[in-house]
Amino acid sequence: MSVSLLQPPLLKKGSIVAIVASAYAIDYSHIEAGVKILESWGLQVKIGNSIGKINGIYAGSDTERAEDLQYYLDDPSIAAILFARGGYGTVRIIDDIDFTKFMRSPKWICGFSDITVMHTHINHVLAVQTIHSIMPSKFTTSSEEALESLRKALFGESIHYTFPAHPLNQLGKIDSTIYGGNLSILYSLTGTSSTFSMRNKTLFIEDVEEYLYHLDRMMMNLKRAGKLKDLDALLVGGFSDMKDNTPAYGQSAEEIIASYFPDKKLPRCFGVPCGHIIDNRALIFGKKCTIDITIDQVHILF
Repeated sequence: MSVSLLQPPLLKKGSIVAIVASAYAIDYSHIEAGVKILESWGLQVKIGNSIGKINGIYAGSDTERAEDLQYYLDDPSIAAILFARGGYGTVRIIDDIDFTKFMRSPKWICGFSDITVMHTHINHVLAVQTIHSIMPSKFTTSSEEALESLRKALFGESIHYTFPAHPLNQLGKIDSTIYGGNLSILYSLTGTSSTFSMRNKTLFIEDVEEYLYHLDRMMMNLKRAGKLKDLDALLVGGFSDMKDNTPAYGQSAEEIIASYFPDKKLPRCFGVPCGHIIDNRALIFGKKCTIDITIDQVHILF
């Protein structure tokens, strides 16, 4: 049976949040508007030392990024850590992080894309809920619904998404917990100390700018690793700007994914408003929710 993980304390006015960069470099100017939005929610914002640092493509050296993240993970006054942006690099520091103090005072981890490394490790190794969401660098270029969904998730308000059905959906209704994130990152974590089990859970996947045959290779890896067995349900978000070769692969991203789930009894849903898209709404990984896939619409209720 799918059960909820440990929930960090919900935010309230006056709560302190931190913004750090665990992957690609980013200047403060690219998150300044996001900081103002967080402050408009009544939050106090601390900026990590990694913001503005540059070491090649990264926001400082591996050591600098790890130390910055460690500082805020250890600080019991911090209610949430928002990652400024994704890119690549979080996997380079995850093994240097000590989560002992984090487990004494859990806090919300928020982000997507490369931050799937953090979600997967914290959800499956530490059994703590996280929020798959837009990041401060995207606050002003994402939909109002995406931004509001993050606020609701942090403050513990009810979240209800309704969106149109997709031709490849399989109908069904289930109470379950959602896990996953960026498919490329999940693929890269199989066989590592941050690996995951999806048995009796709902798998969510999304990706961007991948070749279609790469997508098939990643899905085959997850299948062979046993990650697609005994799922509660499948949720598929944006697969944006996918690339093809000559000759063409012959299937869309959605068709490739659907081919790995021939079981007509498994509820599955495509077109979830989440991923590398403007309408990137928050999903609370590890929290029990209701997924209702009908002939006309899909409902997800946290």
